[in-house]
Amino acid sequence: MSKTYETERLIIKLVDIDDAEFLLKLLNTEKWLKNIGDRNVHNLEDAQRYVREKNLPQIERLGFGNAVVILKSNNEKIGTVGLYDREGIDGVDIGFAFLEEYEGKGYAYEAAKKIMDIGINEFDIKKVSAITLPENFSSIKLIEKLGLKFKEVVRIPNDTEDLNLYELTM
Repeated sequence: MSKTYETERLIIKLVDIDDAEFLLKLLNTEKWLKNIGDRNVHNLEDAQRYVREKNLPQIERLGFGNAVVILKSNNEKIGTVGLYDREGIDGVDIGFAFLEEYEGKGYAYEAAKKIMDIGINEFDIKKVSAITLPENFSSIKLIEKLGLKFKEVVRIPNDTEDLNLYELTM
């Protein structure tokens, strides 16, 4: 994912330090905090550190990771999507988060489907996993629409929540 990718309505580009201000906003939305958790990103400096310490190392190591989703129509950043090398998860973990005003418009599916296709075709990924809270019905719906099937309830290292694990093996 060293370049920018496009879908019909979206531009998908790997996160860089210039995205810190957007990530500060996204990571502090009510839905992010409820469904993903507090990442201790409370100011611009925290957001820049988050990009440097959490996002860039995986991108540099694997060539893929967290990406910003941008509307083609107006260049507005609306969410993130990515494939993550997550401890405790077999295969790569697909994840997505969008600002609430852009939910329910098909953007998350469009971006996640593209990222999955890139992972499979360009990085030869053989298994895509996803984790979510059992009550996060909108994420479950999207995960299942992407073709992943429920496998089991898991708990990832350093987390206290039971999560639903979904998988798709190519």
